[in-house]
Amino acid sequence: MRAVLIVNPNATSTTAAGRDLLAHALESRVDLTVAHTDHRGHAIEIARDAAADGVDVLIVHGGDGTVNEVVNGVLSGGRRAGAPAVGVVPGGSANVFARALGISPDPIEATNQLVDLLGDHRRSGVWRRIGLMDCGERWAVFTAGMGVDGDVVAAVEAQRAKGRKVTASRYIRVAVRELLASVRKEPTLTLHRPGREPDAGVHFAFVSNSSPWTYANTRPIWTNPGTTFETGLGVFATTSMNAWANLRLARKMFAREPDPVARHLIRDDDLPWVRITSAMPVACQIDGDYVGLRETMTFTSVPDALAVIAPPPPTL
Repeated sequence: MRAVLIVNPNATSTTAAGRDLLAHALESRVDLTVAHTDHRGHAIEIARDAAADGVDVLIVHGGDGTVNEVVNGVLSGGRRAGAPAVGVVPGGSANVFARALGISPDPIEATNQLVDLLGDHRRSGVWRRIGLMDCGERWAVFTAGMGVDGDVVAAVEAQRAKGRKVTASRYIRVAVRELLASVRKEPTLTLHRPGREPDAGVHFAFVSNSSPWTYANTRPIWTNPGTTFETGLGVFATTSMNAWANLRLARKMFAREPDPVARHLIRDDDLPWVRITSAMPVACQIDGDYVGLRETMTFTSVPDALAVIAPPPPTL
């Protein structure tokens, strides 16, 4: 089995020692090549070339941004049949995708998981397959958002560009600041769902492909608890920026048995598609990466789009 280990050496929690340990462990299972990224978009290029070369497995050691690039490289041109399976050893600050798949956030434990899963595949010949979200211009693996969500990601990326370390506490501080700045703004978004009248007057909207939506250190934050890699999409949108109402909603998103409900919340699950339109260009993020200003985005659920090296989904 041929594999490429794609490492983002600039990811938050990657270390030289950890990379060497991972490579050494994988070499016992696969014919391994190691590739390091050195610029934005490089992982797309590496993954695209590896897929074209018939590589069986791509293993990502980095954060969610690197994972997104690898998936987009694997599926470039809409190619899915015979594409490599993708595995993840977390190396970022949140690692939402890996954790949603059941991969340990600890890189050493995740490495051991990965080695065991490769052994399981050698015996069974079957990979787990998950659904993805087609955003038109690129694929998303777990989330996308328009409005304040995009503003928060853009602001965090601006701080990262200044050399500031990205942490959960920094995300929270930026999120609070952006939410407060949006309180007096008029809503510009309209939410479109199949079989329903459009919902106008929306301030911001998240579209999810899995749960949780993200993490604050070890604490999961839930928007659509019923959304998984095996269902359609979930949407979570608000029609008010009232600070107290949104603080009460945030508490529900942190709950141990989450079921976010509020008068100003539009929440739906298992949708085949979601479209968000805006009266003016607004910030948009995909998998935690700022993609710029958009007036219209359509998000489509694509079942069984990607083979992954991960435990089976939990049974209900």
